[in-house]
Amino acid sequence: MKKHLVLFSLFILPIVAYLFFASGVNSFIKLPVITKSIPEIGADWKTLEHEPLTLSNKITILGFTGTDLLSKKGNYFNLNQKIYDRYREFKDFQVVFIAPTGTEKQAQLIMDKLKSISNTSGWHFVFASPEAIKAFYSQMKLQGKLDDKFGTTTAYIIDKNRNLRGRKGRIDKDDAEYREGYNTSLVSELHNEMTDDVRIILAEYRLALKQNNAYRQI
Repeated sequence: MKKHLVLFSLFILPIVAYLFFASGVNSFIKLPVITKSIPEIGADWKTLEHEPLTLSNKITILGFTGTDLLSKKGNYFNLNQKIYDRYREFKDFQVVFIAPTGTEKQAQLIMDKLKSISNTSGWHFVFASPEAIKAFYSQMKLQGKLDDKFGTTTAYIIDKNRNLRGRKGRIDKDDAEYREGYNTSLVSELHNEMTDDVRIILAEYRLALKQNNAYRQI
């Protein structure tokens, strides 16, 4: 009997413990999908750089400026300092703001300010008609709404498969959690929740890359 207990403690228990913690890590680094396959950027939508822009195969922080960009310039600074600068070295990471056509000068002013404090090679404004913006947003199937200027202070995390990622589940038995985006006017929300969730997405892709490399070496 003692022999069996010794064998169990030496061999079986460590394996059980490993599987327990491994499963916990895997569940931790998976951020839930809120909406599958949101639309791609319109082929006729123009950026400030007049270059092609895509959401596919990119990890994107997506936002909607509305017609009065300058009134929210503090929000862009918050997002730049708390999220973009922290993760911009990740080669497939980008920030994309969808703005109504006709707001290009405002967007350029904001870009000029951001360029003075940051490398903005992964930060983009893309322009579309208000009707196209509303149609795009409606296909994201969110609880939130655009305001009457076709914008929102909320930013969203989009993965490489164009899935909108966020939080949905239970904190405890009496408290359900749901988060489809992050308020760019709240520094604390960007610093805490959004920073953590972007880190989870990046860790998820790093893990997948390591696993793929390991399989190739077998």
